[in-house]
Amino acid sequence: MAQQQWMPQPQADSSCPKGLEYLTQVDQLIVQQKVELLEAFTGFETQNKYVISNTLGQQVYFAAEKSGCCERQCCGNSRSFEMKILDNQQQEVLTFTRPLRCGNNCCCGDCRQHMTVHCGDTVIGHIKADCFCVLPSFSILSADMDHVLSVTGPCCGKGCSCSPKFSVKSTNGEEIGVIQKKWSGLAKEAFTDADNFGITFPMDLDVKFKATLLGALFLIDFEFFEDSGKKTDGDVAAGAGEGCCYLLCSLLG
Repeated sequence: MAQQQWMPQPQADSSCPKGLEYLTQVDQLIVQQKVELLEAFTGFETQNKYVISNTLGQQVYFAAEKSGCCERQCCGNSRSFEMKILDNQQQEVLTFTRPLRCGNNCCCGDCRQHMTVHCGDTVIGHIKADCFCVLPSFSILSADMDHVLSVTGPCCGKGCSCSPKFSVKSTNGEEIGVIQKKWSGLAKEAFTDADNFGITFPMDLDVKFKATLLGALFLIDFEFFEDSGKKTDGDVAAGAGEGCCYLLCSLLG
C-alpha cells in the first residue's frame, strides 16, 4: 500500500492563525474515518480517527477523538468528546469540544448540541444546533457569537431516510458550500459506523470559518451518521445504554 502523501507545508502568514495556513489553499476537504478492527468485529465503540485530505489526495490533517470509555458505550453518539486536529508535524492546530448532551432534536437551550472550536488557547468559533422538528439546522458563529453561516439539512426525523447532503448558506440564504456524506462501501459500513465526508466552501472564506465548518462536519457525523444503536444486542441492551446515558447526564448536570 502506498504511503500517504502529505500536503506541502504553506509559508507562514502572520495574518493567519498558526496551523491554519493549509486552509487558505483549499476549497474542498475529504474526511475519511479510519476503520477500527475491534469495533468491526466486536461492536465495542472505539475512539474515532480520521484522515483529512485535499482533492489531490494529499493529507492535510489527522483527527483523533478523545472521549471516555463509559460514555462511548452508554451514550453512543451523544457522548462528550474532544476532536484533536494535528498537522503533518504532529502539532495540534485545532480542538473541537462537544459537551455531553442527552437526546437529539431538542429545543431546550441547555440540551441543544453545541461545539466550541479552539486554535491553540484561542476560541475562534462555535457551532450551535437550532431548534427543529424535521429539518435539522446549525448556526455557525464567530468567536464573539455573531451568526456568520448556517448549515441546513434534509429530513432526518422519524420516518425519514436522512439524505447525506447538508447545505452551507450565507446570512442572506445563498448556498456557498455543502457537507456531504460519501458512501464508503457495503463491506465497511455493514460492520462499523465508519463514515467518509466531503466539504466544500469558497476559497476566499475566512480560515476561521473554514475551521468551524470542519467542526460542523464532525458534529453532523456524530449526530446523524454515528449509528451506535445498530451494534447493540436487541432493544433491551439499547434501552439499558440509553438509561445509563441519561443517568450520566443527570449526574453531570
